[in-house]
Amino acid sequence: MSYFVTGATGFIGRNLVELLLERNGTVYVLVREGSKGRLEELRNRWGVSEDRVVGVVGDLSQPRLGLSDEDVEMLRGNVDHLFHLAAIYDMKADAESQRVANVEGTRHMVELAEAVEAGRVHMVSSIAAAGLYKGTWREDMFEEAQNVDNHPYFQTKHESEGVVREECSRPWRVYRPGIVVGHSETGEMDKVDGPYYFFKLIRRIRSIVPQWVPVPGVEGREINIVPVDFVARAMDHIAHKEGLDGRAFSLTDPRPHSAGEVIDIFARAADAPLSSLRLPAAVTEALTPLVSFGVQNTPLAEGFTDKVLADFGIPRSVLVYLNYPTHFDSSGTEAALRGTDISVPPLEAYAGKLWDYWARHLDPDLFRDRTLVGAARGRAGFFGGLAQILEQQIPDEVVRVGKKLQGTASLEKSVRGSVVMVTGASSGIGKSAALKIADAGGIVLLVARTPEKLEETRQQILDRGGIAHIHRCDLSDIDDIDRMAEEVLEQHGHVDVLINNAGRSIRRSIALSYDRFHDFERTMQLNYFGPVRTILRLLPTMRARRSGQIINVSSIGVQTNMPRFSAYVASKSALDAFSRCIASEIIDDNVHITTIHMPLVRTPMIAPTKMYDRFPTITPDEAADMLCEAIVYKPKRIATPMGTLGQVLYAINPKSIDYILNSAYHLFPDSTAAKEGRGKSKPGDGSAPKTATRGTSTDEQANRQQLAFAYLMRGVHW
Repeated sequence: MSYFVTGATGFIGRNLVELLLERNGTVYVLVREGSKGRLEELRNRWGVSEDRVVGVVGDLSQPRLGLSDEDVEMLRGNVDHLFHLAAIYDMKADAESQRVANVEGTRHMVELAEAVEAGRVHMVSSIAAAGLYKGTWREDMFEEAQNVDNHPYFQTKHESEGVVREECSRPWRVYRPGIVVGHSETGEMDKVDGPYYFFKLIRRIRSIVPQWVPVPGVEGREINIVPVDFVARAMDHIAHKEGLDGRAFSLTDPRPHSAGEVIDIFARAADAPLSSLRLPAAVTEALTPLVSFGVQNTPLAEGFTDKVLADFGIPRSVLVYLNYPTHFDSSGTEAALRGTDISVPPLEAYAGKLWDYWARHLDPDLFRDRTLVGAARGRAGFFGGLAQILEQQIPDEVVRVGKKLQGTASLEKSVRGSVVMVTGASSGIGKSAALKIADAGGIVLLVARTPEKLEETRQQILDRGGIAHIHRCDLSDIDDIDRMAEEVLEQHGHVDVLINNAGRSIRRSIALSYDRFHDFERTMQLNYFGPVRTILRLLPTMRARRSGQIINVSSIGVQTNMPRFSAYVASKSALDAFSRCIASEIIDDNVHITTIHMPLVRTPMIAPTKMYDRFPTITPDEAADMLCEAIVYKPKRIATPMGTLGQVLYAINPKSIDYILNSAYHLFPDSTAAKEGRGKSKPGDGSAPKTATRGTSTDEQANRQQLAFAYLMRGVHW
């Protein structure tokens, strides 16, 4: 018996040829001119001569696979089985390359089969031929495929199978393997593909998170994985069994795992943490369209997504398998294999072998620069930064959430009878917080520079049965702060809780700030020197009484490093650093410092930027709730998920984030208020970014792209 095999040097092909060589006969293999050396290596591996494995030079892209007339004559009537495995299996390959190899290559194979009068044609298709069919895909189904145009691989595998069905007059059989992984006994694999794309992520998580720590994950739908040795053995057996022509066979696992289970199986093999908290598939499927809309309408988000996936070596196209909607019926295959020992082994039984082989042969870090410079670069990259953020953020957040779940604390218990100073209490966040604290029984000290507005706030508190005192102060004037502090200590003796809320925000690009050094002086004076001076005057009594709390209203900008906010973010960052430094000095005096990285709040502070009128923001009342939470639970910091994500991502790869933020800089214009009083701008100085006015001439209204980005990055200042 003789065989002709395309793709014999590939992963599945060489495993199949090894089985065919156990039968009597000659194996002809298609090779490119430049691949003869590879074929010789395989002959040595199989322990056979040129007489058993005969190389036939050809080309998938050519009619009759590029075989010469002499070779066609040699093969005519001498090919009992023609196995067609040659194809592009790479999800990252471009559409044209896949079409040439998968569709046209199959058509040329059919031409050759007709020319040599092959006894039987065996075409290796894929489960991808079903597209994204929703439901159970039977082996007798083909035309029912859905959404095959989702990816070039799906489309070309479907079309290539159609070529065999419609154009091949020789007896044929089609094989549809699942996602093929390494050998179940040796773990051998020749490239990173399918679930292997997630191995790097698993290894990275293992490097910073103890195995016993639960991590979040997704459940996902079924992901059908089969080892290469099962695929080769099943094909070899079915190919030589009579009465099965004109059928397709699903070489799949009849008991597939969900995507989340698969990741956990490999995590267990790698001694990595397991995802004990998985989002159900229905939830991720519901969220996917919303996220996709935001990404598609926001070039920044799209670029960022690609950057993150590239860092982990995960092609975006692979993500479709997390919610793969198809269950593959393999009853025909199981019937054909009945009476043999050929079956799909449990993934748990060989996952360790797959991981071990990957770790020893395919892990990209095996090829990492091991010099001192290279090692330092790796430490300063993803995990160096991520570890730093996790160290600062997660433990405190866990404590905070744990306390909230206990449900025993309340604002009333925390502030009743306590003296609470609120700066910037005449409007916005400060006023809302003052009202809430007074309602809970706190004695509120209202601090701002406008006595009329302070009196309005005080009267509201009195009308609601609360207690409030006015202490007028210009917090940009150090001498006035000293006077106010002396007045407060003289009248009230101490302050239990100091809320540094008053602040100034300036949104102006650096190109518009060259001659405006006073912007930096004013923001630093009010946002940094003012609170620091207030702290220095009130902290001694707190430490002496061994009781007190300082709450600083910082900004999400400190975490996200947005363009146009250099003056504002610098001043808030300075206060954050000051607070972190003194926190360790005073904690044994039972004085706590909480920093709140406040997102965008609809207050008079953002009014000059008219574009913000349509942006998603939180209300002053919602912001005040964050202040109250800080009083109750005394966390180290409070931040939004978006702010924390921005901090983590900047720590992962700051230069890439700079490029992404630069795109945002060009997307959003400077406000009219920021441009007031400035002379002519020079060409190319950045004052009028070329893409900033796309769809709108000023900042008076936000265009569709800007709104999509603002909603995707909810709470961030732009």
